[in-house]
Amino acid sequence: MTENNSSWKNPPWRAWERAANRWWQSINTQFNDMTNRVAFLAWVAVFGMPLFYVVWTYWFPQPYESLSLRLFCVVLCTPIIFTRHLPYRKWLAAYFFVCLTYGLPFFFTFMFLMNDGSSVWAQSLLIALILLFHFDTTLALLAYVIGTALAYLAYDAVHGRLMPLNYQVLEQLPIQLFAIFTVSLAKVGRKVLAQEKLAGMATALSTVSHELRTPLRSINANARGLNRLLQESTDRTSPNQIPMEKALARIELEVRHMNNVIDLFLLSASTGRENLIPKDIVSMAAVVELMMQRYPFVNQEQRDLVAITVRSDFRLLGQGELCSMVLINLLRNALTSIQRVGKGRVRIVLDGARARPRLLFIDTGCGIEAGRASQIFERFYAYPESSGTGIGLAFCKDVLEAWGANIRVVSRPLGYTIFVLDFPPIVQQKAADMRSLLN
Repeated sequence: MTENNSSWKNPPWRAWERAANRWWQSINTQFNDMTNRVAFLAWVAVFGMPLFYVVWTYWFPQPYESLSLRLFCVVLCTPIIFTRHLPYRKWLAAYFFVCLTYGLPFFFTFMFLMNDGSSVWAQSLLIALILLFHFDTTLALLAYVIGTALAYLAYDAVHGRLMPLNYQVLEQLPIQLFAIFTVSLAKVGRKVLAQEKLAGMATALSTVSHELRTPLRSINANARGLNRLLQESTDRTSPNQIPMEKALARIELEVRHMNNVIDLFLLSASTGRENLIPKDIVSMAAVVELMMQRYPFVNQEQRDLVAITVRSDFRLLGQGELCSMVLINLLRNALTSIQRVGKGRVRIVLDGARARPRLLFIDTGCGIEAGRASQIFERFYAYPESSGTGIGLAFCKDVLEAWGANIRVVSRPLGYTIFVLDFPPIVQQKAADMRSLLN
């Protein structure tokens, strides 16, 4: 009876559904990176499709050309140039998939077939597949299968028969498979190198952090002891009393700052995806308050630079400790930006009344140069180059995307920088879906 109940509650198709959900969730976490690359291809399509129509029609005429198919691709891809600035939406990811499928495997396979497997279109198709498989491998493989099948069906609709598997078509197959395998292998190699670098950094940081924390604890204990002696001193009118108290307070703040930096480095270097799984329902206002308590401000003047506006609080499915570390890292970046130019303020805005609750981190410091904003979330990319290890914002992005949230940046050099954090709304079904994924 128990066995039957178990199979009734967990039918085989449930496992496939959970696997599909996990894969789609992984695609969603890559949304920002996917957006930038699809936008680049959209620009190529908008200019390249009409240009190559002229090339293959008038300069190097091919047996078959289609202006209508090319213009349809232009119309399909043009909105991407504008929609890529929108926050994450499920329909956007699906739309990008349709554009990739039509613009790469379908179009180039269909033109390859209609031109009887000519060398021009064989090479064009090969380049299209190399571009396609620079995206997520599973996503690219699905687009390749669907696009190729639709191209053969379109050929059948035009000619009333399927394309015969002649020599020209068959000889391209091993070349295409080799290209797909090579590009996929290169992506795996890059991931392995990044993981090895992170693993080495985690090992080094673990050793170094142990060696650093011991003297830091000693310094902090001595500073507290000296501060206590000063408080107990009978000579409170000494001119050195206040400067010494300020110096000791500064030492304690620097120790707290170093401990926070060590914690962030260790988390950034060693946190795996399995440790990012959302476990708690967290109040964002409470996390912001905790961040303000934990952040090692140099003095009250620096603390006064930070203003918090709570339009409406909201809750998120995540982890309180990790969320606090994310906000501390963003606050450190904002205050560093202000320090770099010697002016500015920080404003943190909580807006939970939106369809997707939002947190804004706004600073009016040095800003980010044009063209750099798309790179600052890349692991090991530091801006400015000498400002750190380049793992802090990558850590923030990994944590937030694991929770279904999205982080992006809007900036103007010497004007402002705004980090926009969009969170999925918490509903009962969302929590149920998460539990289903974890089972």
